[in-house]
Amino acid sequence: MALDTKNFVNDLITNGYTHLCVVPCSFAKNVINEAINNEKIEYLPCASEAVACSVATGLKMGGKKPIVIVQSSGVTNMGSCITSLVKPYGVTFPIMTSWRTYKDGDSEIQHQHLATELPKLIEAYGFRHCVLDITNTDNAVSQINTCDTTQTICIIKKDSFTGVELEDKHKLDVSDYTLRSEFLTQLNDKFKNTDTLFIGTTGNTAREMYSFMPDTHNFYMAGNMGGALSLGLGSALAGKKVIVCGGDAEFVMHMGGLSTAGRYKGEIDLTYLLFDNEQNKSTGGQNTYQSHIDYEMIAKGCDLDIVDGFSNMINNNDKGLKFTHIKCGIDEETPRPPLDVVKVNKF
Repeated sequence: MALDTKNFVNDLITNGYTHLCVVPCSFAKNVINEAINNEKIEYLPCASEAVACSVATGLKMGGKKPIVIVQSSGVTNMGSCITSLVKPYGVTFPIMTSWRTYKDGDSEIQHQHLATELPKLIEAYGFRHCVLDITNTDNAVSQINTCDTTQTICIIKKDSFTGVELEDKHKLDVSDYTLRSEFLTQLNDKFKNTDTLFIGTTGNTAREMYSFMPDTHNFYMAGNMGGALSLGLGSALAGKKVIVCGGDAEFVMHMGGLSTAGRYKGEIDLTYLLFDNEQNKSTGGQNTYQSHIDYEMIAKGCDLDIVDGFSNMINNNDKGLKFTHIKCGIDEETPRPPLDVVKVNKF
């Protein structure tokens, strides 16, 4: 049983909802795709869940009717906004969150805690919660309307919506770019059997590192999106030579990590590789809509040294704080790293 996604979104529009403020989640990808396809509601991609919550607050206070869509781990990211802005100012709008599951032995350890504790987290924020009714569209929209007028968060379970493909005009063609696997293979050949620590950001980057970098010293960060550079900074300050493999969506989530790293430029050996495929690949391939961003200028402004081009980076043996922006294509889906290589707590 699943809700008809097109009918659900159209009913939201009929009820006056104007914006979807989103940090993509695979559980909600069909609703997100329909919102992107549908010109009667505005899809508003956000760098983080805290941003989504703040933007939605401004929209609601300004007379619009926004809906926020995130995944369960992202509910933690918006905690400050909920407790110090939304709740004390009495602002209400629907927040829809996936409820990611976890089973013993699963390598997706970032979902382990909230797989059981999500309702308690919502309660700690002073909100109530409901689970989206997937048997009846009218009931589901009624639940969203309740969330619009009360401090209630709506939980989405897996497979709650029927499939919706992005229209061709919204699909990205990055076939002219070199596959990320080719870059990772070169990193493996260059740094195999060395002490260089590679940190892979959550999502497909870490998965592909597991498949294409078997001979390097890798840490696969299963969650904590946006925190790879800061994790790398701490490791570098501990004396490690570190290369962080990030992505365009994770780059913007917690950009304060860049400014923090810049303070320690002369003390560390840290390289940040930004693999830019222009999309949220692991949640459905939606465009990140970040063509307006000059990644190199931001990194340079935070005092990172820009190394132009992958070949120059891989042959640059100078110690320092460096950044390289790499356009890359899309590989076939690769396996998740198994639990025994993910759940480590020492480098």
